[in-house]
Amino acid sequence: MNPFFSLRSRLISKPLFVRRALYSRITKPLTSQLPTIYALSTPANQNSAIAIIRISGSHSKYIYSQLVCSNAAPPIRKAMLRNIYIPSSNNSNQLHHQEGKKILLDSSLLLYFQAPNSFTGEDILELHVHGGKAVVDGILKAIESLHDKSRGKDIRFALPGDFSRRAFQNGKFDLTQLEGIKDLIDSETETQRRSALSSFNGKNKILFDNWRKSILEDMAQLTAIIDFADDNSQEIDNTDMIFHGVEDNVKRLRDEIVIFMRKVEKSTILQDGIKLVLLGAPNVGKSSLVNSLTNDDTSIVSDIPGTTRDSIDAMININGYKVIICDTAGIRGKSSDKIEILGMEKARRKSVQSDLCLFIVDPTDSSKLLSEDVLTHLSADDFEGKPVIIVVNKSDLVSNDKMMEAVDDLQMRLGTKYPIVCVSCKTKKGIESLIDILTRDFEHLSQSSTDSSPIIVSKRVTEILKNDVLYGLEEFLSSKAFDNDIVMATENLKYASDGIAKITGQAIGIEEILDSVFSKFCIGK
Repeated sequence: MNPFFSLRSRLISKPLFVRRALYSRITKPLTSQLPTIYALSTPANQNSAIAIIRISGSHSKYIYSQLVCSNAAPPIRKAMLRNIYIPSSNNSNQLHHQEGKKILLDSSLLLYFQAPNSFTGEDILELHVHGGKAVVDGILKAIESLHDKSRGKDIRFALPGDFSRRAFQNGKFDLTQLEGIKDLIDSETETQRRSALSSFNGKNKILFDNWRKSILEDMAQLTAIIDFADDNSQEIDNTDMIFHGVEDNVKRLRDEIVIFMRKVEKSTILQDGIKLVLLGAPNVGKSSLVNSLTNDDTSIVSDIPGTTRDSIDAMININGYKVIICDTAGIRGKSSDKIEILGMEKARRKSVQSDLCLFIVDPTDSSKLLSEDVLTHLSADDFEGKPVIIVVNKSDLVSNDKMMEAVDDLQMRLGTKYPIVCVSCKTKKGIESLIDILTRDFEHLSQSSTDSSPIIVSKRVTEILKNDVLYGLEEFLSSKAFDNDIVMATENLKYASDGIAKITGQAIGIEEILDSVFSKFCIGK
């Protein structure tokens, strides 16, 4: 058996702090038999001031000595400025070294982390080099030249997620924490960053561990009933009471997991982006409003009605929220243009599929204030419960009295069901107020606020929670309700417990899960 799984199988059931203490006493990391890996950890194929090359494995010290031409051990956790040379063991440059010449590649800042006190749990060497492509390529080739299996030097370029996989294998992180790191790296907005922290800082891991601990404790009680049921010398009083107590615990746990998954479902909108659709009659200023919110010429602006014939999507950041804003074709009653008719139909469909709608109206033209076509669409069943904001545009073109008349007219026809905000895309008046209203709707849609961080977990986690954990708990409750079969009930709890073990990586024989998780990581992570 692979020594990694042999030792890990004995330690994996222990709490994380115990495993870390035990791992710290091991002379070599559990991955010491694996090749030493290296990769560029900063973006490739672009010039920058600094590039970071990361090396992890038992040959890190050897690579250091060859690159800096020194037999002295690198200082631990101290930045050092060193010249990096083409290694003397590189046969193609042996002649230069025999003549006493060393070929300089770069003068760089180096950091060395000794196992097990590193990200991967292995020896790690980081090279902070100048970011020119020629410099990076030269150093990577120099490291590659040190691979020599005949001399026991197994060194290879890292695959996607290799460094994080080593960290998992050596007990530095569990799978939920590593997935949180990936989400943190992929974050585009402030709310995405906050949502990734629940996994990154271990909060989700603690929660999952507590759920599993609760299930295992319930299984222990049921197992005791099974073990002593036929033993006349041992009697367990109140068997039914124990079984009912376990049932109550399982119901509480099921409800807690359901609430957690609902919050995850709400928070997922933060990763995908909140779909915001702009609707209204032609030439009311929808495209201008898109440009005002994006501070860019995202849409074509023209005085010609029906300029926008198709939907135009743009990803923008509004107060830390990722928003997919969609400018659509203007909705009006009649049109002889087949393309415009198709555009209007698409606009209606987009609005139904959206998370939030802005209806833009024009106070300078009574026919565009709120046409019957727009009003009919607004009162459709598909819009029941959907957040809608009425935006009165072009406030710079009318007097305050006329603007108030327009607002009063809208309130008379719509009631107080929808908030109304007056803006001018030309002077930017009212845009900030609109953004404030949008932000409150975003918070409600994602159940996020400054004092209640959203929760993001991977699709892998949500599928296991639904298909394994909740399934096992529901099956337990069913078996308890129908036949009081303690053996079957215990097996169902084991199914739920094993599901949580898959989530955190505590399950033995999970190579398929690991391949799926780490293949989505970038190279160098």
